[in-house]
Amino acid sequence: MISSLHATERGAGSKTIVLLHGFGGCHDIWHEVVPSLSPAARTLAYDLPGHGLSLDFPGAGPAKVAAKAVLADLTARSVRRVHLVGHSMGGAVATLMALAEPERVASLTLLAPGGFGPEINGPLLRRFAAARHPSDIRACLVAMSGPLTRPIDHTVDALGDMRRRPGQMEKLVEIAAAMTSDDRQGVIPRDRLDTLTMPVMVVWGSDDSVLPFTQTDNLPARFHVHHVLGAGHMLIEEAPDLVATIIRRNMNRRARPLRPKLAATG
Repeated sequence: MISSLHATERGAGSKTIVLLHGFGGCHDIWHEVVPSLSPAARTLAYDLPGHGLSLDFPGAGPAKVAAKAVLADLTARSVRRVHLVGHSMGGAVATLMALAEPERVASLTLLAPGGFGPEINGPLLRRFAAARHPSDIRACLVAMSGPLTRPIDHTVDALGDMRRRPGQMEKLVEIAAAMTSDDRQGVIPRDRLDTLTMPVMVVWGSDDSVLPFTQTDNLPARFHVHHVLGAGHMLIEEAPDLVATIIRRNMNRRARPLRPKLAATG
């Protein structure tokens, strides 16, 4: 690929599943989810701009930049239509992609997505951004997970390896500072979400310490919402089998056309 955006590709088939990690993550965090997805599907797990092997992507940081980058990369790969999955910041990116080019998104699965409400745990995310030593990374993952979850060693190792790349720590600190300015995050307007007609599934842990699960309140009626009791923010690590099952189910749902609004009579 003539691009500085990295994706790991697995499988082959008529369906393509795009996986977008959250802030401070990388493509490798999906390693327990991918084997449980449809064997007839192709998966593309991206490193978002500013992360991992996409560290040097120009203008990395804003979700809008990442959304445009992934859409452009899919075009370069001649991928016309995808089943889109995003976690946290990757969920915000996925939502912006679906809003920008809805005809390319066959289904949208969002795991504790960013941008659904202004509340965000800025101090914890900034601490996570600055965590370099494995023990510090592990402590942050514990703080972001549910009470019964222990961080997976593979994830700790993968994030540690990523952060040893020159310039990675500085970029994460920069992105976190911009993303959590005044300990608030940017919000995608609810009326824009209401225009999405593809199957949308929103999954949220009841014990999420990063983004409160109450951000699922007042979502469009067409959206399916799944609360995972006892889970925290790190749903991919905490419940990989459940995440894979939900992705598969959402891929098999049918789109619901928008109902035209009735004109007011007077």
